[in-house]
Amino acid sequence: MRLTTLRTAAGTRAARIDGDTAVEIDAPDLGALLTDPAWQARAASAAGSRHALADVDLAPLVPRPGKIFCVGLNYRTHILEMGRELPEFPTLFAKFPEALIGPADPIVLDSASQAVDWEAELAVVIGSPARRASEAEAEAAIAGFAVLNDVTMRDWQYRSVQWLQGKTFEATTPFGPHLVTPDELPGGTRPALDLHCTVDGETVQSANTSDLVFDPVALVAYISTIVTLNPGDVIATGTPGGVGHARKPPRYLGNGSQLVTEIDGLGAQTNTARAVVTVPA
Repeated sequence: MRLTTLRTAAGTRAARIDGDTAVEIDAPDLGALLTDPAWQARAASAAGSRHALADVDLAPLVPRPGKIFCVGLNYRTHILEMGRELPEFPTLFAKFPEALIGPADPIVLDSASQAVDWEAELAVVIGSPARRASEAEAEAAIAGFAVLNDVTMRDWQYRSVQWLQGKTFEATTPFGPHLVTPDELPGGTRPALDLHCTVDGETVQSANTSDLVFDPVALVAYISTIVTLNPGDVIATGTPGGVGHARKPPRYLGNGSQLVTEIDGLGAQTNTARAVVTVPA
């Protein structure tokens, strides 16, 4: 099953994707739908208003997750090619809902940063509460997967040893277009999917999600040891090599740059970077 969140004249709405049609579900967004333990049956039986998928405006997949966990340094090949040892535990940081945008929305280039970078990632969306989850419980807690780009202000990220400040600038993180349930994907809850990112038509990142050091099930189990994961919470599983900051010379997004992030089976998002001038408070 494929699910999404639409923007409509009456506000956002959860929807099921049937081919080239979006069928509204009686829930204000996907996050709200997932709080219903019967969300799968409710989504499958929905028969609300129908929209041509080509004509809809998509919101961030889960507009306001309670928690957004992100993982650093999680692609095996990339870590080894940098001459580092594989980590024993995941590197975790957070992002806030204000950072999220839809899969076709503009990425805001805040004038406070001069080093805006891309990070294509597989996102995990939680579908049922998980606390100290076993492997089986972690698998059962995964509602599905989606595309996310953890757009990062590198000059802010490296102001200190804590990364948060460079990771959660407002209106920078595309999330969507669809949630795809594990039964539709090769590998299920440990999907093996090709990931690609292009900037202005040039491929800058290419990998397969089977190369993750800590796969989605392991991440759900690990993070749920720290805190309860609730329906609608999101885990961004990390990015492979090819980011702009690591290039020589470094390369960053500029005004008008087109960022395309695609994962086979999950769809693609196309976002244009737009500069804004911020006025100090």
